[in-house]
Order: sequence, then structure tokens, then C-alpha cells
Amino acid sequence: MSIAPVRHHALVPAAGAGLRFGHALPKQYVPILGRPLIAHTLAALLAHPAIASVHVVVSQDDELFDARVAPVFADAPALQVHAVGGAARAETVRNGLAAMQRAVAADDWVLVHDAARPCVAPGLVDRMVVALADDPVGGIAAIPVTDTLKRAAPDGAIAETVPRAGLWAAQTPQMFRYGLLRAALSDGDVASLTDEAAAMERVGYRVRLVQGDTASLKVTLPADLGVAERWLAAHPPTVR
Repeated sequence: MSIAPVRHHALVPAAGAGLRFGHALPKQYVPILGRPLIAHTLAALLAHPAIASVHVVVSQDDELFDARVAPVFADAPALQVHAVGGAARAETVRNGLAAMQRAVAADDWVLVHDAARPCVAPGLVDRMVVALADDPVGGIAAIPVTDTLKRAAPDGAIAETVPRAGLWAAQTPQMFRYGLLRAALSDGDVASLTDEAAAMERVGYRVRLVQGDTASLKVTLPADLGVAERWLAAHPPTVR
């Protein structure tokens, strides 16, 4: 009897309002190079040959995806949209995992990636796929912290300098076995979890660190758009 090969799927939570960005549109729909920001993120994931399908999770009352993004990917059958977003990121991921259950196997890999990280270098996904291929759990893209870190006191002064040795800044994708991640996010309250690694750590799994990419910035403030725009102009993906 033949055994089906393990596949890789991407899940993009995109139900947030992006309030810190200060734009009339939710951050994922802010235009960049003539397309909504999230369209660049999805195009990069769809273009990678290792990714079998891409699942984007939007809020139940989202009307912008169909109007502004879906037409860009009319010829991309690997893209699936699920209007099951939650109040917090972890809830959105949990709901998305449930919605995609018929498309994945328990041992398949799910790469959860921020909608607001459009600068997805193919080499980053390659590194994760190779580094974690035989891992039973998974890992995350991350970069070692190089800046000196200060902890602030309530009055705005420096309370202490935090040693940076051994500290890494988490990025995405965060790549885990589908069955394990779904179970971890179903175990108790998830509203306070800021990433998938935290859910896995909470239930006792050891999560691997994979060298990330400094270009993979998360667009959080308006000034980040210019940086992302320059990178995207130099690295246009081709959707399969």
C-alpha cells in the first residue's frame, strides 16, 4: 500500500483591523505597488513550488477581499478563502485550521504566515522546508536579536538593560504539523497567545528556530510601506 507524501499548506490569518497602522482601510488592504498588501503576500506563497495550497482567513463581515483581492487570483485554484476569522489572531488561526481540515492530513505541514509580511523570500520557505523535514513538531522563522535591549520603567526611564544573548525575534512563517497545531490551539483559552509557537510551547512541545530573513518585515507603521515597496519591486513573484 502506498503512503501519501506529506504536503505543505500555508494559512494566512487576515481578520485583523490593523488599528495601529492608522489608515481608513484594514492594514492588509492598504495599496502597495497598485495592489492590496495581502495580495503580495498571497502571490509569494502561491508561487512557491513546495506549497500545495494557501488558505486565507478573513472576518465574517469582510467585503474587501472579494472586491479587491479575489480578482487578482481568479486563476489560482490553490487559493482557498474562509470567512471564519475570530476576535484574536490565535482564534482566527484555530478557526482556519478547522475550516481546512478536509484539505490536509494530520502529518501535513501548515505554514502560518502574517498577512502583513509581504516580503517572502523563496529561500526562507526553502530553509524551513529542509530544516524541519524530519522534525516531529516544527519550528519558526526567527532572527537573532542584535540591538541592545532596554526594559522601560513606568515613568519612561530605563529600568534595566536586558542581556540579548540567546534572544531571537520571532517572524513567520511558523511551520507545524497540522494535527499537533490544531490540538494545541484547541487546548484552553487562546486569546492571549501572540503566535503559534506560544501555543505549542504551552502544551510542552520543543519548537525549533530556523534562521529567518531580515527583509521579512511586518508592515506595522506607515513608514514600513516604503521599505516593503522597494523590496517587492525588486522581487516580483509569479503565481503558479
